[in-house]
Amino acid sequence: MQKIILGLVTAVMLGGCAHQPPPPVTAEDRLSLANLSCEPVNRPEDQVQMDMIDDMMARQREHAALAQLESRPLATVDHWLRYGQLLAATGRLDRSEEVFRALVDQCGTGRSHHGLGMVLLKKNDVNGALNHLRIARERTPASAEVRNDYGYVLLVVGLPEEAAYELRTAMELGNGEGPVRQNLAVAYLLTENWAGLQWMTQQYNFTGDERAYAEKLAPQFGRAE
Repeated sequence: MQKIILGLVTAVMLGGCAHQPPPPVTAEDRLSLANLSCEPVNRPEDQVQMDMIDDMMARQREHAALAQLESRPLATVDHWLRYGQLLAATGRLDRSEEVFRALVDQCGTGRSHHGLGMVLLKKNDVNGALNHLRIARERTPASAEVRNDYGYVLLVVGLPEEAAYELRTAMELGNGEGPVRQNLAVAYLLTENWAGLQWMTQQYNFTGDERAYAEKLAPQFGRAE
């Protein structure tokens, strides 16, 4: 009788162990680079989350967007790219660089190089930024954002002629909207391309106030020695 009771107790104990819940998934687990994905967004629920994140970013709610992103596993490359961008936007540049370097190594997309280039620019590594933005430009040539950022760094390193080409391309791709307006005007001022400035005025309603501001910015950029 005693043997039977002991057997029942052992079975109950083993059964209890078999049904114990798994340990909770921590934020560290969700955000581990070991789980980095290069897969695109495919599931509707992932797209819904990305739309929510993008809306928050558009309204400059970067901290809230980052918190929302960190609440679930980063399932796609788009999640990881936004994660890197939001880390940079909230001042966590070292972690952002770590994320984008992992994306460059494992995925190698133009957007990965673009993100890393912009983080390096914020960290004052201009040459590193230029190298990665050049690769981003080669891999995503029709991106107005990439062409603008690459053109801006060309201005920083004193190559206004090359910058003007990239920035004009960005201007046309983006239909004349965004920071490219000032960047291209600066490039045209530095290269004394008065016809280019006239083209901006005629095609994209570039105003006198915008030109005056570009004239104030231009002395900050020079030519490579």
